[in-house]
Amino acid sequence: MRIAFDVHGGDYAPNAVIEGVLQAAKDYPEITFVLIGTEKTLVSSVLSNIEMIKVTETITAEDEPVKAIRRKKDSSLVVGCRLVKEKAVDAFVCAGNTGALVAAGLFVTGRLKGMDRPALAPIFPSLRGGGTLVLDVGANPEAKPEHLRQYAVMGSIYAQHAMGIERPRIGLLNIGTEDGKGTSLTKDTFDLLSNESSIHFIGNVEARDVLDGTCDVLVTDGFSGNILLKNTEGVAKAIFSKLKEEFTRSIRTKVAAGILAPGLKRFKESMDYKEHGGAPLLGLAGPIIKAHGSSDARAFYQAAMQAKKIVEQNVIEQIQQGLVKTEGDEERCDQQES
Repeated sequence: MRIAFDVHGGDYAPNAVIEGVLQAAKDYPEITFVLIGTEKTLVSSVLSNIEMIKVTETITAEDEPVKAIRRKKDSSLVVGCRLVKEKAVDAFVCAGNTGALVAAGLFVTGRLKGMDRPALAPIFPSLRGGGTLVLDVGANPEAKPEHLRQYAVMGSIYAQHAMGIERPRIGLLNIGTEDGKGTSLTKDTFDLLSNESSIHFIGNVEARDVLDGTCDVLVTDGFSGNILLKNTEGVAKAIFSKLKEEFTRSIRTKVAAGILAPGLKRFKESMDYKEHGGAPLLGLAGPIIKAHGSSDARAFYQAAMQAKKIVEQNVIEQIQQGLVKTEGDEERCDQQES
């Protein structure tokens, strides 16, 4: 197995990327880790399972996505997506420009058959343990009902094979749980998902219930999903900031903090995105993982473990088979109706 990393992606690159990969390489000597970067950023390693690929260009957060991938073909981000396309690596992890990664995934790596648009699918923490796969959270701000149906099928297959959930519960993000709620997009999507036999659709889910583990997979358009993601991150950050402020207010609260420290640490870890790796860009012809922009070494290590599981479980192939099957079922239904 070969897993590639963009050394230039993320706020703490290249050090955080390299540190996380070095630790993963030590723990999993049977896996080859490929670091993609410029000559200035790549460092030599004594580990035999680390390879270096030198490039001459980088894509920054300020670069316009489509122009960047067309003009900077020797950038670490584009080269990583091309290696997946050529099957020179089994997976690619990048914490860089999200728009550029989505564009490179589409135009360089390519889509799966039967997939119109890819979706970014991070795992949201759950207060009941485990997590909820949410897709899309920003790859495509505008979506059609058919896109969301494809997301539901993909998400269900991913949850089965990568998360170990035998019969994933699929929910649709909406402003209420009642049938008939929402916009024309959610109403039409509700009808499609209700008639999709390959998934276990449980209906509409409100944003306030996502962290409660109401469903295993939450389907939404990229615009709403990104708002949900950013709001969840903001609320979590505010809670921990306020707790720190309160627990350092006096001697009494500091003593209380010491007593509660183990539980608070477990709670913080359960809500930490670093423990879930990154967001797979589902719908592409190979495993590409978008790591969080502020990923540290621990997050890159977890992203490596996530990529490892996706490859081992043949998740991309399973998604492709699922998409082809549902597409065939639709064609048969259309023929019977006609």
